[in-house]
Amino acid sequence: MNSVNKPQEADLYKPIQAHFVREGYEVYGEVKDCDMAIVKDDELLIVELKLNLSVDLLIQATKRQRLSEHVYVAIPKPKNKKKSKRWTDICQLVRRLELGLILVSFSNKSKNMEVAFHPTPFNRQKNIGQNKRKRQQVLKEIDGRSADFNIGGSNRTQILTAYRENCIQIACYLEKIGELSPKTLVEMGTGEKTSSILTKNYYGWFERVRRGVYVLSEKGKKETKNYPELLMHYKEKIPENEKNKA
Repeated sequence: MNSVNKPQEADLYKPIQAHFVREGYEVYGEVKDCDMAIVKDDELLIVELKLNLSVDLLIQATKRQRLSEHVYVAIPKPKNKKKSKRWTDICQLVRRLELGLILVSFSNKSKNMEVAFHPTPFNRQKNIGQNKRKRQQVLKEIDGRSADFNIGGSNRTQILTAYRENCIQIACYLEKIGELSPKTLVEMGTGEKTSSILTKNYYGWFERVRRGVYVLSEKGKKETKNYPELLMHYKEKIPENEKNKA
């Protein structure tokens, strides 16, 4: 390690070498562009060393998978990151690429390594099965939208969720027809969440004029004008018998 105690890539080599030698492997450094080539009988392990887990490292490691299915990436052990969501996501990416991960820790006079996980085949179907609930949430959100009113990649604009669209639908009917009850709105197709939307009134768009009857507030009239296409879409869906009441 250098004078300012900052580890170098070469500092990762010795503890990893020592570990695999104890496991009965022969270890060689810098073999045909591989940082470490580790062999036992017909088994070949490859380890790529870097100070940071970067895209370049992952590209380099996946290239080594042309030579062996046992490829590891090795980096210094992160401080205070192993329990963070970002670190969990990074490990998920490494696993998905079917790579192993080795972490090397440095103390005053010693260096230690640990295998965070070994390279194993990634089971896509099992992964989807484990995230079935999140998958259903995506499909449910899509089912609750009438069309695509969002621009993918937007990060500073108001996202039109299925919930917001449901609120706009209710607001549209109240603006066009006037006072309505949750029961009447549901009969017009506003869905099972209608009563909850009106009661909780997260956006401040609705006002209760008397028990079980609501109108559109001034705030609602103003803010829903930001969705002209959606308002037009729902105005066209108002049943004829209700239009005649307007």
